[in-house]
Amino acid sequence: MTTELRVLEPSEWERWFGTLELAFGGNPWQDEERALFRDLTECDRSVGVWDGEECVGTAGAYSFRLSVPGGALVPAAGVTMVSVAATHRRRGILTSMMRRQLDDVRAWGEPLAVLTASEPAIYGRFGYDLAARRLSAEIDTSRVRITAPAAGEASDGSHDVRLRRVKPDDPAVRDACEAVYAAQLAGRPGMLARRPGWERLPVVGGGKPKDGVSALQCVLAERHGEVVGFTLFRTRAVWEEAVPEGVVELDELYARDPAAYRALWDFLFGIDLTTTVRAGNRPPDDPIQHLVSDVRRCGLRLRDELYLRPVEVGAALEARTYRTPVDVVLAVEDSFCPWNEGTWRLSGDSKGASCERTGDQPELALSVRELGAAYLGGTSLTALAGAGRVRELRGGALAEASAAFGSDVAPWLPHGF
Repeated sequence: MTTELRVLEPSEWERWFGTLELAFGGNPWQDEERALFRDLTECDRSVGVWDGEECVGTAGAYSFRLSVPGGALVPAAGVTMVSVAATHRRRGILTSMMRRQLDDVRAWGEPLAVLTASEPAIYGRFGYDLAARRLSAEIDTSRVRITAPAAGEASDGSHDVRLRRVKPDDPAVRDACEAVYAAQLAGRPGMLARRPGWERLPVVGGGKPKDGVSALQCVLAERHGEVVGFTLFRTRAVWEEAVPEGVVELDELYARDPAAYRALWDFLFGIDLTTTVRAGNRPPDDPIQHLVSDVRRCGLRLRDELYLRPVEVGAALEARTYRTPVDVVLAVEDSFCPWNEGTWRLSGDSKGASCERTGDQPELALSVRELGAAYLGGTSLTALAGAGRVRELRGGALAEASAAFGSDVAPWLPHGF
């Protein structure tokens, strides 16, 4: 068998995407979703593997900017649409696409690559590791309430929030919501600066009701005419022996301040004919955990979400800041991207960092995967060392580096790609 790996031509998109659909179960995407992702696909950053006229492998890379500790937005390749036809498995096709893709990402000058994994075990051998988690919740709103404002808050004017229901597909509403979203970026690692077109993602599929679920709904939180928060949600009608037990399916909730945040959650808890708020993707440290009257009745669960790989170790480690001062020599292993192999001195603090090759004696030994896991501050180097994945070669180096890599705010990817 001979196959050809080449950059995707726009005219080949339908066949290319059809291969992806088949690999993920064969169910065709909804027309609106399909049209959106056709528009979002960056063909010059996507590859396909072809066996004659048949597409047997797909992979793409969005040109994102990722928020990192310190607030910088760092160029990152958003690895996506990865599939191999079932008829062509175990023939090196995935490895060839990953090889080409990481070479391209390096040539594009992007120090990071990120992905969400349908099967996490696949991507470790290419240098990716878990960098951010997500929290899900299923809150029994018939028995849990939002706690009262903190002492003094009700008198400082910050509680003066007006809620207004609007149409989520209104362009002016989209712009206002995007401004609230963008204001969150610098304060939380792992978020994506959305390029033009991505503002359509939250509202795709939100038109007609289906399967007992309402169309997408949007409520804005405003103060003195300024939008300070919003929520996107659907409601599911459920009746048990004539008793309403509906569900609020929360898609998004963002707010610029605690008062707007509390007001939006209070609204969701109080929607008529519902007894549950279900949220599938919230930050691991979401403040809702500290606003509810009974956290045990919130059904909280953590799971993996964003996987990250430094493509250029030096540039990646220089792009973020560090919570505490650090000066450590790292011995880095990276068999798949050997240009990262070797010894690096990382020096940095909350103002900036440098990371350069050095001949000095290494003080910590680890692979590029451990750097990816710790990069956004969601996984500690100390925890990785406890698993035998980081080796301390100088006493005290581990504690120093682990504290420096940490983040006061948990990293979080708000949506997939």
